[in-house]
Amino acid sequence: MKVSYFPGCTLKNKAKDLDTYAYKSAEALGVTLEEIENWQCCGGVFTTAKNEVATKLSSVRALKEAAEKEQPLVTVCSACHNVIKQTNHAMQNEKEFADKVNRYMANETPYAGEAEVVHYLEMLRDMVGFDAVKEKVVNALTGKKIAAYYGCLLLRPSKVMQMDDAENPTIMEDLIAALGATPVVYAKRNECCGGYIAMESPELAKKNSNEVVENAKAAGAEMIITACPLCRYNLMKNGTDIPVVYFTELLAEALGVKEDTNA
Repeated sequence: MKVSYFPGCTLKNKAKDLDTYAYKSAEALGVTLEEIENWQCCGGVFTTAKNEVATKLSSVRALKEAAEKEQPLVTVCSACHNVIKQTNHAMQNEKEFADKVNRYMANETPYAGEAEVVHYLEMLRDMVGFDAVKEKVVNALTGKKIAAYYGCLLLRPSKVMQMDDAENPTIMEDLIAALGATPVVYAKRNECCGGYIAMESPELAKKNSNEVVENAKAAGAEMIITACPLCRYNLMKNGTDIPVVYFTELLAEALGVKEDTNA
């Protein structure tokens, strides 16, 4: 199975190992990630300004390439996923915005939201299947108590993202269980870690992060996994005595390909 792939800036710079884990794990599961050619930054944040077109063009071009290949566009960073999926939704449902985008790219083929945007977690659940993932596990994480941290961007706005129940999600807990570990459910798994206010108010960002970690620990967690590089950085930066791991790293460990990431 081949899919188009948008890695995003962080996974190609500060977190290259997490990108490699994504590639190696997909390969072990029979999926080929075909990186979008000449992709650019997704924009980092989806702005709701109706006249803001320029920051969304890189997302549209990535979507167009996936549509032309008749492949779903897979993202692995929750921020990239949020921007690209919201952009695609706008191209499908906001005629004025779509017209502006296509006029801006007058020398290119028009785009109307034909691509399917799929987060890597959705790919595991809906395209590979968690049962199939479980069958490929060679290093079961038996005995580990792991808490999933969803953060702000992965599930919201829920009417657009449509990945899981925004208030009571299960997708990461189901992955944790498929890898042989015990998922820990806790109250603050959907609360903001403070990543987007870290420059403006580092004290509040630290307070938010600490509350998330302490809540997870109180529920019995020995490790936290997340699908957002910024969340991972913020939770680690603000201090925690339990590991905070990107979900692709945990997946690679369970599938037995983590040791090959530098190959």
